[in-house]
Amino acid sequence: MRIGMVSDSHKNLDNLKSAARKLIEEKVQAIIHLGDDYDDAKVLEEFPVEVVKIPGVFSTYYQDPQIPNRLIREFGGVKTLMTHAPTPHKNDPPDELSPKELIDRERIKVILYGHTHIPQIKENTGVLWVNPGHLQKEDKRGFPPSFAVVDFDKGKVTGRIVDLWQGKDLAKCQFSP
Repeated sequence: MRIGMVSDSHKNLDNLKSAARKLIEEKVQAIIHLGDDYDDAKVLEEFPVEVVKIPGVFSTYYQDPQIPNRLIREFGGVKTLMTHAPTPHKNDPPDELSPKELIDRERIKVILYGHTHIPQIKENTGVLWVNPGHLQKEDKRGFPPSFAVVDFDKGKVTGRIVDLWQGKDLAKCQFSP
């Protein structure tokens, strides 16, 4: 299964739509919006793919018990956690399990996250961490707007982060959980 990831759109709907069009060209089966801003993800519903939305830690939706802040799903047989923040946050609801607790309890092998605005793919102690970056026009950390494409195929995971404007890969990784 091929999925697309975006995060931290912060009301930059033109960049979000552009990323979605490029992800559709990549033939993704789902687009995951990993927060900031939750309502931005509504524009993704006009595209012919499944849309998964995760709220950011400062969103009012983050406190809504009907909306999961951290979602676990299997893609291609690989247990995956989707979350906005990769670590506990002061805005977490009182009974919310941290990403680390979920990794240990659920035997998570891939973490899809946002929050930092830093595009990154890294393996750490048998877990693949993927952050697609951000979709702002400018970012104080100096990274361009970007998105990620992740393939889950027969127990292998291949990921890459793509510069939205130049189409160049910013990072790549192959991972066998």
